[in-house]
Amino acid sequence: MSAGVIARTPAATSSGVTAATPAATSSGVSAATPAATSAGVVAKTPAAPLPVETPEVAEAPDIEDVPEIDRPWVTVVWNDPINLMSYVTWVFQKLFGYSKDKAEQLMLDVHHKGRAVVSSGARERMEFDASRLHEHGLWATVTRE
Repeated sequence: MSAGVIARTPAATSSGVTAATPAATSSGVSAATPAATSAGVVAKTPAAPLPVETPEVAEAPDIEDVPEIDRPWVTVVWNDPINLMSYVTWVFQKLFGYSKDKAEQLMLDVHHKGRAVVSSGARERMEFDASRLHEHGLWATVTRE
């Protein structure tokens, strides 16, 4: 080894003594600044152990904490005392393309149960569907089902 070079592994000096990194050169001089021993060998003082940081472990989320990505947005039509059942059936057929049987079933759900889900999907689309139902005089809301 030439003077001024620091070895990456323990190296032997000219006296045959092994030194830790930074290593002593063949002339007994180190390029680093650790204290030299009486034999001309550079000795490295042991470093204090570094504190180990333990990562915080996240707790398992409660059922209520889970994002509601699995629940789709829906458009709900509510019963009202104004619109005729035949008109509600016609609006469902016109706006959503439902068959007469499907539109009548949804209309009966609105009439007897007080509400019916008429469409589901992305929130923006459900808001659009609700606005079209409002234009036709029906009571509709957008919610997660």
